[in-house]
Amino acid sequence: MYVANSAIRPLLRIRAEAEVPTRFGPFRMVVFHYGEATSCENGLSPDHVALVRGDLAGKSGVLCRVHSECLTSEVFGSLKCDCRDQLESAQAEIAERGEGVVLYLRQEGRGIGLANKIRAYQLQSVGHDTVDANRLLDLPDDAREYHAAAAMIDYLGPQSITLLTNNPAKVDGLRQLGVVVEGRSPVHIEPNAFSRPYLEAKRLRMNHELPRYDEAG
Repeated sequence: MYVANSAIRPLLRIRAEAEVPTRFGPFRMVVFHYGEATSCENGLSPDHVALVRGDLAGKSGVLCRVHSECLTSEVFGSLKCDCRDQLESAQAEIAERGEGVVLYLRQEGRGIGLANKIRAYQLQSVGHDTVDANRLLDLPDDAREYHAAAAMIDYLGPQSITLLTNNPAKVDGLRQLGVVVEGRSPVHIEPNAFSRPYLEAKRLRMNHELPRYDEAG
């Protein structure tokens, strides 16, 4: 059992660890549980995963992707978002550099859960964007939180990270939890006809730093 350094974080437990071959080369996969011991034992909260390349302890500017689960795109191939492409782009870049980490957080649909995400998809199909769809369901625009990510970074030991993200709010969220984020590297994925409205909503309404794509891409 590992206890994170900061008093504001609950226990971080390592549940399993192994070297795993991937299409992007080998990664060390570490499965973490974040929360009280009882939530781990009764399955009330999910496990999170770190895909690690290299020894990160004491390193500065370590490339890091904090990625939230997206079952629809990563498993079923949905074209409504760029989540799978962002995940694979981060793995490929970290593998090429030989050092870095992907933190895979189990918070589907920006934290609202799978069922609510699909309800929001239905509202989007009749013309609402991703922000208004959530609000019509009385849900927050973004319900994610990053305590688990901060504790995992603390355990892996880098002095600072360079965050692979288009979302400045993610940088701010990690910094507020004590993570030293020394830089941000964008992950721009060419949209398709289905993902373009989603990316435009993130750019215009959620302040993601994305290029503006015209109808031709």
